[in-house]
Amino acid sequence: MADKLQLLKIGGKVLDDEALLAQVLTTFLHLEGRKLLVHGGGKRTSELSERLGLTPKMVDGRRITDAETLEVATMVYAGLFNKMIVSKLQSFGVNALGLSGADGNVIQAHKRPVKTIDYGFVGDIDQVDSAAINRLIQADFTPVFCAITHDGKGQLLNTNADTIAAQLAMALAPLYHVTLIYCLEKDGVLSDPHDDNSVIPELTPDTYAQHRESGVISAGMIPKLDNAFNALQVEVAEVVICGPQSFSRGGGTHLHR
Repeated sequence: MADKLQLLKIGGKVLDDEALLAQVLTTFLHLEGRKLLVHGGGKRTSELSERLGLTPKMVDGRRITDAETLEVATMVYAGLFNKMIVSKLQSFGVNALGLSGADGNVIQAHKRPVKTIDYGFVGDIDQVDSAAINRLIQADFTPVFCAITHDGKGQLLNTNADTIAAQLAMALAPLYHVTLIYCLEKDGVLSDPHDDNSVIPELTPDTYAQHRESGVISAGMIPKLDNAFNALQVEVAEVVICGPQSFSRGGGTHLHR
């Protein structure tokens, strides 16, 4: 049987709360198997943009990344948060290695084509070098990926961290028994957005479609779940949507094929 790989994606509230981040990382490190982490940092990017006199631009929850915003995003994602997480993992005795997609040419992307909306320097992933990442894992490094990729021609790109996590999970699935964990603010996917205790314990493609059709699942949760179910179709063993507390209890919403 293939070795286990725990792939954790964190962002939002977890990154902004030092105690919460330490709790999540501690739970993560006690999971069985190899480890890989992906993080975002969009809230801090917006805050720093405003402090620099820039106005964050969002369309349906997706960031418009012009040249100035890309500079800020790179500073926050590949700099501040990436190195903060790496240093915390090192303090726990874990040999973490901070990476963007450009490092080692491990994630190449292309600038998203303009259709109805010009998202600017936003990247859609073309390929993941799973062999290179596997060499790092086998050398007992814990890779920590930020939400920055590149196009192979010298251009950095802002790429959705949820998508990066799913693409990494799919690329590594032939090599490992991969569990993909999205640690969000809530304890899982909720049947009632106003009731934090209404966690849906399990979802299949059929029940997901039913909840989406009825409006129980909507807005920003849809692209996350689309990424998650796509990963399950490409040999990823399990996907879990959870929050910091449910993560520590092994709870949350568990997705199945």
